[in-house]
Amino acid sequence: MEWVEVFRPSRVLEPRYAAPRGPRQMAFPAAGESSEKEQRVALFGLLPGPEAETFTSMLSIQQALATERELLQRLRTYLEEETSRIEDLRRFYKKIQAFHQGGGGTVVNPLSAYTLIKRLQSEWLNVAYSREAGENSRALKSGYQRLEKRLPAFEDLEGAARAVMRLQDVYSLSVQGLAQGKFRRVSGAPFSDVYSPRQAFSLSADDCFQIGKVAYDMEDHYHSIAWLEEAVNLFRVSYGSWNTEDEGSLEDALDHLAFSYFKAGNISHALSLSQEFLHYDPSNKRIARNILKYEKLLLESSEAGEEAPALQRPNVTHLETRDAYEQLCQTLGSQPTQYEEAHLYCSYEANGDPQLILQPLKREIVHQIPYVALYHDFVSDSEAKKIKELAAPRLQRSIVASGERQQKADYRISKSAWLKDTVDPLIVTFDRRIAALTGLNIQHPYAEYLQVVNYGLGGHYEPHFDHATSRKSPLYRLKSGNRIATLMVYLSSVEAGGSTAFIYANFSVPVVQNAALFWWNLHRNGEGDGDTLHAGCPVLAGDKWVANKWIHEYGQEFRRRCSANPED
Repeated sequence: MEWVEVFRPSRVLEPRYAAPRGPRQMAFPAAGESSEKEQRVALFGLLPGPEAETFTSMLSIQQALATERELLQRLRTYLEEETSRIEDLRRFYKKIQAFHQGGGGTVVNPLSAYTLIKRLQSEWLNVAYSREAGENSRALKSGYQRLEKRLPAFEDLEGAARAVMRLQDVYSLSVQGLAQGKFRRVSGAPFSDVYSPRQAFSLSADDCFQIGKVAYDMEDHYHSIAWLEEAVNLFRVSYGSWNTEDEGSLEDALDHLAFSYFKAGNISHALSLSQEFLHYDPSNKRIARNILKYEKLLLESSEAGEEAPALQRPNVTHLETRDAYEQLCQTLGSQPTQYEEAHLYCSYEANGDPQLILQPLKREIVHQIPYVALYHDFVSDSEAKKIKELAAPRLQRSIVASGERQQKADYRISKSAWLKDTVDPLIVTFDRRIAALTGLNIQHPYAEYLQVVNYGLGGHYEPHFDHATSRKSPLYRLKSGNRIATLMVYLSSVEAGGSTAFIYANFSVPVVQNAALFWWNLHRNGEGDGDTLHAGCPVLAGDKWVANKWIHEYGQEFRRRCSANPED
């Protein structure tokens, strides 16, 4: 089949300000021409912009909520001032209307003639060029600009859209259901609905369009088609009505959806959507050219007997265990059969430590191979709150080890902070309790400082090992060997999602507030335990905080003795 070039829609959409109430005229910038939105971005780009990390932490998102409250108050002031101005205009209108309806149509009276001339010479000028309208608008813009450094960046919008798509994938959620504010499984999914919010938040056509456009810009047409389809359906329902805050329109959604279908190999859908676009905008030459090319492609494919390929989710090369990982996340940590297994049990443990005699640990054996135990009520509510307060001002985007370097990654969405024992006496108390639980030496450098993590929107950490799998790993910089054990404390609860999934061991643990999860990363011979591959499932709803304590090999020689048996 002969390849022909099809013209894709622009990646930059011009904002719609005072558009007419008829079909919107598409105006994509020509090559070298910048749109008004780009010029505005360039202007404000001269100022220090916000760091694009808002979406990576729920604490940052809550702070953004406070910023919007300030904007809301400024908008309220603007509306009050504008309402007063409009009322005054209405008074002026009624005065003139009364003049024309009450016999003022004649100007034989010199007073009426005088007032007519005065109105036309000065009063209408003052009304048309009212300074109040400009002052009110400038005050609103000025208030916005003062807060602009605290606003999310465009990268945050992209990150938020990717988070919604991540939740869609991992929890097998229906796009149509999400648009309606419902967390509904796609038909045929093995589990029931995962979450019923107390208050439903449905998405607008423009909300769906922006998610679809983020996928479109990533050339991820599996997701762009699903979300742009929903956007088109919603835009069709509301066509003819305009929302000031929207950037997209029915024509925009049709344009991007048609090209997504074209890239996915479905030429007939691309053609029908382009024809619908042309119905709303008959003068668009780019779409007209695309229609001719789609028709040519369809003719050639029908002659060759070709069929449109099935739409498939993009392959993730770095995540070979995706199916198992997502299946475990969808169980939400529910393990109904574990209570029927004799080797999984609960007990009180003092570990021979004097401080645990009067208040022993509440241990639940979650799994034997690998050994994973959950210690309930390991911290109190007040201690968890204090640790979060200490970490909050120190939070920064979480990083991962990549070879010899450490860097940010999309497969770990959170912010974290390191707390030394000099930060607060509570950290000293906390470390002593960890030492009593594990029986290990947790003094630095034999253990890392306490890491506190706050997950973001759809925050997750895809399958990984806590121990280093290469001698070049940055973990060896402490010169205390590999990570022998992990203790992870849940400092909060969540409404849904966020469980800890052990992929090869095939089980998951839900978030249990104030509980601590412990496991060994290394066998007694020093080799890594491959069964400890684990993940932090995406947080579907809620604010997840955890504290991690990683303990290293050195310093534990007489506390966890070595063994040549690779099974130990």
